Amino acid sequence: MDIAVYVFTGFLEAGKTTLINETLADPRFNTGERTLILSCEEGIEEYEPDTFPHENVFFESIDKISQLNADKLTALQKKHKAERVMIEYNGMWLNEQLYNAMPQNWYIYQEIMSADATTFSNYDKNVRSYVVDKLKNCELIAFNRFTGGEEEKLVLHKIVRSVSRTVNIVYEYPDHTVEYDEIEDPLPYDLSADVVEIDDRDFAIFYRDLAEDMEKYNGKTVRFTGIVLRDGKKLSKSSYIVGRHVMTCCADDITYCHFACEADAASPLQTEDWVSLTAKIELANHKLYRSRGPVLREISAEKREALPRDERIATFY
Repeated sequence: MDIAVYVFTGFLEAGKTTLINETLADPRFNTGERTLILSCEEGIEEYEPDTFPHENVFFESIDKISQLNADKLTALQKKHKAERVMIEYNGMWLNEQLYNAMPQNWYIYQEIMSADATTFSNYDKNVRSYVVDKLKNCELIAFNRFTGGEEEKLVLHKIVRSVSRTVNIVYEYPDHTVEYDEIEDPLPYDLSADVVEIDDRDFAIFYRDLAEDMEKYNGKTVRFTGIVLRDGKKLSKSSYIVGRHVMTCCADDITYCHFACEADAASPLQTEDWVSLTAKIELANHKLYRSRGPVLREISAEKREALPRDERIATFY
C-alpha cells in the first residue's frame, strides 16, 4: 500500500501547527482517512482534534534526527494503520534527511512551507542554507502575519524567487484574509529570439528555468559561456559536457551545473576550456542523464578567455 505524505516545513513558530489544524478541520480534506501526524519539533501551538470532523487522527513525536529512519516510520504507520501521513518537520533539519529516511512505499504528495513574514528576512540573512533547503522543493509558501505593503511583498518575493521560480506564494493577513502573489518574473533574456543570448550573470537563472520547464526550451537555439568537461570513459569523442559553477546560497553550496553537448565530429575541446557555445536544445534520452534531458546540439564552439575570477561563479540574484 502506497502512503501519501504531506510535508509541512518552516522554522519554529512559523505557523505549521496552525496550518495542519486548519487542514484537518476542513471536511473536504478530512473525509475519514486514518491520518498519522508526525511532529518533529515542539512549539507553542497545540493540535486541536476536537475541531476535526472525524476521530481518525493519531499523533506521534520524532524528537531526534536519529529516530528518523524507515524502520521507525514504518512501525508508526503500521501501529495506527494509517492511510496517509502528515509531517510537521523540524526547520533546522535538512529536507534531504527526511527524503532519505522515508520507507519505499511512502511518497510526498504535497510539500508546503509556512513562514512568519515578520522574521523570514532575518532567517534568510542568518541561515540562508536552511531557507534554500526548505524552498527548493515546496509547492507553496504561506507568509502568515503579513502586515506589510508592496515593498515588503517584493522583498519576500525576491528571496523566494532566488531559489525557485515555480513555488506559489501566499500572503495571509492578521484578519485571515489571503492574497496570492501576482508579481511578474520576466526572464532576463528573450526566449523568442532566433538565438537566445544568455548573459554571463544570467546562467544560473537559465539553468534553473530550463530544469523546471524543459519543454519551452525544446528546439531553441542558445548562446552562452561555459566550462568544458571531457569524459572519455562515458562519452564519445564528439560528446562533451559544458556548464558553469553555480552557488545557490553560500560558498559551501557550489555545484557544477552542466549539460550534455553533441558535436557533428570529434571535438578538439579539452577539460577546463572556456567556450562560447552556440547550440540547439533538443530534449532526448542521454547516458549523461540516464533519462530524458536537454541535449545541446553544437552549432559553433569558440574557445575564449576565462571569465575574471570574481565572475566565474554564477549566482541567483
